[in-house]
Amino acid sequence: MSKITNLVLLSSMVWLTLSASGPAQAQQSSMSFFITSVGLGKGGDLGGLDGADRHCQSLAQAAGAGGKTWRAYLSTQGPGAINAKDRIGNGPWFNAKGIQIAANVADLHGDSNKINKETGLDEKGMTVKGRTDTPNQHDMLTGTQHDGTAIPGADATCGNWTSSTDGQGSAIVGHHDLIGNTQGPNFWNYSHKTPGCSPANLQRVGGAGLFYCFAAN
Repeated sequence: MSKITNLVLLSSMVWLTLSASGPAQAQQSSMSFFITSVGLGKGGDLGGLDGADRHCQSLAQAAGAGGKTWRAYLSTQGPGAINAKDRIGNGPWFNAKGIQIAANVADLHGDSNKINKETGLDEKGMTVKGRTDTPNQHDMLTGTQHDGTAIPGADATCGNWTSSTDGQGSAIVGHHDLIGNTQGPNFWNYSHKTPGCSPANLQRVGGAGLFYCFAAN
């Protein structure tokens, strides 16, 4: 083929590639909320808040949204306790498909937020397995009360996200699909305690060590 023909073909290929990836990349760059597609593999040990934040940042970077400052939606307990709601900026927040899940912090913790199985997507824009799927992975680590504040009293954060040892605490989780707990609440950020902090004990009740990530800026 002539050089002109080759150039035309190359230009067409580039145009088709950009056309196919452009909208997806645009959505990813506007993303400011997601559920982690994978956990860190250590149960409730996330390397503390810093380790959890790094995981959020790494997943966002791989998805084309690394230009923001990402924070894990997690509370800590004890002296200097940190509220999850105070870590994530002011909003608004959008999922990977551009759907607004909350306008601000008050909206996020009220009845009008739009976090559910259809909108609680991972950083790739994929649906996260819920109560009716196999395996069930709807437990989201939060260590947080429904209003976004830290849990008082006994360990509910796996030693402030540093423990994967059973018999040494547990973690409060929420249900991103808003179903499953027949004995109590099914809020996106607050539902029940896990029976322990090991990967096996998270899996026993429908978890995979996943958590929420929000862009703080």
